[in-house]
Amino acid sequence: MKSTLQLTKQALKLAIFTAVVAISLPATAQQSNELNFENSSLYSGNPGEDNAVYLFPDVNATMDAHVKIKGRSTTSVSLSSIDVTSTGFSKAFQPQISRGSVSGSTSWWMEFEIKFVNKNTEDAASIAEAYATALDIDGNGSRLREWDAFYGAASYTLESTTQLQVISVTGILNQLLLGGKQFTGSLSDFSGIDTAATQLMATNKYINTNTITVRFGGTTTGSVSNTNRMYSVWFKNFAYSAPMNTLPVKLASFTATLNNNNKADLKWTTASEINVSHFVIERSIDGINFSDAGIVFAAGNTTGNMNYSFTDNLSAVGATVIWYRLRSVDMDEKTELSATKMIRISTKNETTLSLTVYPNPVKQDLRVTIPATWQNKKLVYEMIAISGQVVSRMQSANSGQTETLNVQSLAPGIYYVRVACEGQMIQQKIVKQ
Repeated sequence: MKSTLQLTKQALKLAIFTAVVAISLPATAQQSNELNFENSSLYSGNPGEDNAVYLFPDVNATMDAHVKIKGRSTTSVSLSSIDVTSTGFSKAFQPQISRGSVSGSTSWWMEFEIKFVNKNTEDAASIAEAYATALDIDGNGSRLREWDAFYGAASYTLESTTQLQVISVTGILNQLLLGGKQFTGSLSDFSGIDTAATQLMATNKYINTNTITVRFGGTTTGSVSNTNRMYSVWFKNFAYSAPMNTLPVKLASFTATLNNNNKADLKWTTASEINVSHFVIERSIDGINFSDAGIVFAAGNTTGNMNYSFTDNLSAVGATVIWYRLRSVDMDEKTELSATKMIRISTKNETTLSLTVYPNPVKQDLRVTIPATWQNKKLVYEMIAISGQVVSRMQSANSGQTETLNVQSLAPGIYYVRVACEGQMIQQKIVKQ
């Protein structure tokens, strides 16, 4: 429970405790290299705005941390506090974020870049091993569920009885494609922030890093008047009663392409499988509400690559944009969702090569739809400034029909998206807000 009206979390926890008494033991710290996030102050920029940097001094004996607001899903998302200290845990990083009131199903986020530096300097400092444990990922008891997404972690741990849904996500950070995991809570509201509630926790392990990128967000299934939520990440390891360090399947790739027969060809490869039962192919026409499109049974237990495919007939779907994702299900019915892929059905015969880019103007994520004949080929995506300078470049060895480019770090202005394939080249003008 992280909604903060006039009632503090500790007060709410005491109120609920009078009605329900539970005996539990808190999860215990596993290592001594805890990082303490206390005594924050504005270091540069304007408070609460994108690119503002906050200083957290003395996170350990030799380092400070600079926490930068990298961006947000919409200008309606605001930072209420960079670090709430009146509740939760003083050593944890506890930002409070609001989307305001929402009238229907929606999703939002704010992204932070946590950079470690040598004490009293701006010189980058590397940490050999660090842990980031998200606490109390839950909902508001009605229509809102919150989520935490961590990028670039080496591994993560959940409780075997976890209440969290895990989704694979990707982001383009510093022009590198970086994978991550999004941990989404249920709609249920759990009182307080309690390290005994390991079913609401996720511990992420980082190796040899000086930067940790995390997004805090939420989703709603209907109208919600108050989306003000406090998030809590304690930078240390915890013990779990029955830890689940690896999920049943390691997905190496997943693509969605449109063939010449108005069908979607879905292909995926697993690098390893442990007691995997099957894969559910889920389809959506709005990117929010998904339904089952088919099932493919898994090999079950493998240590090598396994290739799978599924063809979805779109003749009766009646939409021009379709989203797909995979849900892997193991023998114990634990599940994990893949990243979402999107295809676009052309409403006319294409006689010339062209790109479709949207939204335009764009602030964060730019979607680029390529010609159908370029699917499954090696492509080079470039962002070119009006001066002609190439400001970012990304390669895709096996491109799907629509790729997402993160352009958040670009300065506002006019750019060209240029895509090259086997000697052919197309470009399209965009406006970066």
